[in-house]
Amino acid sequence: MIEPLPTPLQLRHDSFGRLVLTDGSGRHYLGIIPARLFPLSIPDQWVSLGDASGQELVLLEKLQTLDAESRHALDSELAARDFLPVITRIVHVSGMTVPCEWQVETDRGPTRFVLSAEEDIRRIGPHRVLIVDSNRLRYLVPSVEDLDASGRDWMEWYV
Repeated sequence: MIEPLPTPLQLRHDSFGRLVLTDGSGRHYLGIIPARLFPLSIPDQWVSLGDASGQELVLLEKLQTLDAESRHALDSELAARDFLPVITRIVHVSGMTVPCEWQVETDRGPTRFVLSAEEDIRRIGPHRVLIVDSNRLRYLVPSVEDLDASGRDWMEWYV
C-alpha cells in the first residue's frame, strides 16, 4: 500500500513551466502530470496527480480543498492538457536533431511547433504517440500506421 503524502499539498509551476508538487513535509515532486478521472461528468473532482514516470502520488477528491495558488496552477495545467490536437499529417520537419520545427496538419487545422528535446516525443501505446512542444502543448498521433510514408518515417526516427 502506498502511504499518503503529508498534507497540506501545494502546486506551482517552476521556471521551466513544469508542475511541481510540494507535500506537507517539504518534499518536492517535479514534473507532475494531472489527469481528470471523470473529465466530462465531474471535472472538479477526482484528479490524479502522477509523477513523471506515471506513478500516482495523490488522488484529489475535490479541487476546492486546494489553496488559491495551487488551484490556479492545477487549473492551468489541466486546461493545457485538455487541449489535445490530433496530428493527421506531418507536412515538414526542419531536421533530424532537436530543436527542430514541425509543420503538421491537425484536426484543428494546420500548425507549426518546435520540438525541444527528444524525450518530448514518446510512444504511449503500440501505435499511439504523444508529442509535447516547446510551449508544453501536447499533440496526439492516434495511429502512426495511419500517417503517410513520410510521416511514419519521421515517427520512426524520433520514437
